[in-house]
Amino acid sequence: QVQLVESGGGLVQAGGSLRLSCAASGRAFSNYGMGWFRQAPGKEREFVAAISGNGGNTYYADSVKGRFTISRDNAKNMVYLQMNNLKPEDTGVYYCARNTYLAGYYSYSGYADWGQGTQVTVSS
Repeated sequence: QVQLVESGGGLVQAGGSLRLSCAASGRAFSNYGMGWFRQAPGKEREFVAAISGNGGNTYYADSVKGRFTISRDNAKNMVYLQMNNLKPEDTGVYYCARNTYLAGYYSYSGYADWGQGTQVTVSS
């Protein structure tokens, strides 16, 4: 099991940027793919981005391609989500999670060990 703690959320105007961080505890961090999801009020949790264990492969939702970048630093057990050109529709609680390799990278069911989330609010 891995414990995950997200940080870096906040209030930003449309067009602005934020960088989210996810700190992981536990061993063999580089063995796991990691993902970011978000959940807006009244909506289901949705996939945002994911990265393979060695960082060589990344995956993005169509809605964030070209604006968000996922990265990781395995020496520090950290995963990051750089978010640029933010839009009001990016508002939500952002969660990081460990990929279990059981259901691919895009599905909620393929993840475990969710963090507590960090709020991102984008004003228009």
